[in-house]
Amino acid sequence: MTFHSSKLRRALILAAPVVALTAVGLFASCARAGAHDAVALPSPAVDVARAAKPGKSTVVFAGGCFWGIQAVFQHVKGVTEATSGYAGGSAENAKYELVSGGDTGHAESVRVTFDPSQVTYGQLLKVFFSVAHDPTELNHQGADEGTQYRSAVFYTDADQKRVTDAYVAQLGRAKAFPDRIVTEIVPLKAFYPAEDYHQNYATRHPDNPYIVFNDAPKVVHLQKLFPDLYRGQ
Repeated sequence: MTFHSSKLRRALILAAPVVALTAVGLFASCARAGAHDAVALPSPAVDVARAAKPGKSTVVFAGGCFWGIQAVFQHVKGVTEATSGYAGGSAENAKYELVSGGDTGHAESVRVTFDPSQVTYGQLLKVFFSVAHDPTELNHQGADEGTQYRSAVFYTDADQKRVTDAYVAQLGRAKAFPDRIVTEIVPLKAFYPAEDYHQNYATRHPDNPYIVFNDAPKVVHLQKLFPDLYRGQ
C-alpha cells in the first residue's frame, strides 16, 4: 500500500493525539522521500532597493503545504504577517476540502506582508527558493502530490515580476539546482485566507508528525543559512 503525506495530513488535522503518534512511522517514510534539503544560493543580482521609510508590501508564495511556508516566513525579520490561504482559483472553491482534490485551480499559498525598509523583496525570494521549498518539483512537493502543491510566485507589482524573472534566470545560469526551476511567475488576481484551523498550524502543533518531519527542518535551515534574517518567536 502506498501512503501519500497529503492524505495523512488531512486525516491528522482532526485525529486524536494517540492516532497521530501511531502515524509517526508512516510520516517518517514520506519525509525521507520528500523532505527538502536547504540549498545555499547566491543573492539576487537584481533587487528592489531597500525603502527609506517603513511601509507595507505583499507577495504570495506557493510551494507545497502552506503550513511550512507560513512557518518559514513567520521567522523572517521584516515580515509583519504571513497568512495561509489559496491563490489561483475562484472564491467559490477556495475551501480546503475542495482545494485538496487538486482540480480547483488553487495552490496552497501564503500571503507574506513585509516592511520593505527592513527586508528587500529579493531577500524574501532567496529564502523562498533556498529553504521554503524545492522549486524544481512540478506539481508536487515530496509526497504531497497535485497542482495545489505547485511552486508559484504570485507577484503584486512590476518590480516583483522583474526581480523574480531575473533571479530565476540567474539561478539557471549558475546551475544552482540539478534540475530546471519550474516555478510559475504569475500576477496575483486574488488571495483567499484559509480556514482558521490552518493558521499558525506549525506553531500550534509542533508535535504533529508532519510538522516534525517536513516543516520544522525548514525553520532550522532558515536559522542556519540566514542568521541575519532569522528571528525567534
